[in-house]
Amino acid sequence: MRLTLMSDYTMRVLMFLALHPERLTTIAEISESYNISRNHLTKIVHQLGKANYIETTRGRSGGIRLSKPAGDISVGKIIRLMETSSVLVECFPGGKGQCVISSACKLKHALAEAENAFYSYLDTFTLADITQNTDPLKALLFADTKSLTP
Repeated sequence: MRLTLMSDYTMRVLMFLALHPERLTTIAEISESYNISRNHLTKIVHQLGKANYIETTRGRSGGIRLSKPAGDISVGKIIRLMETSSVLVECFPGGKGQCVISSACKLKHALAEAENAFYSYLDTFTLADITQNTDPLKALLFADTKSLTP
């Protein structure tokens, strides 16, 4: 199973925000830190805002921040949110459904159970769990912007 870039970038945005929950952050800051297109991040921030994972403030001194504590944000739920259009195999709902053995296939059941296990395991982690090593993360993300670190 391979996650989409949207899921990867979504987790990066959330990790960035979790490192500085006390202040507003801009898409430009995140884009520069990760060297990711602002256009991609704008789409992600919009989706995260609609799903109430982040707060957005418009205007000159605006920005984004987590809308809830990092410990309340499930990694599994975030990945499910972003992977809605990803289909593991074509016989799964949302796939093309062109497999000729689909009606007798046992593989799809095994794959469905594996996919459920994958998400269940991710559900055991929160955003706080994956950002508890704040010092090394901050050193990598904010190397050129020391003034941003508390």
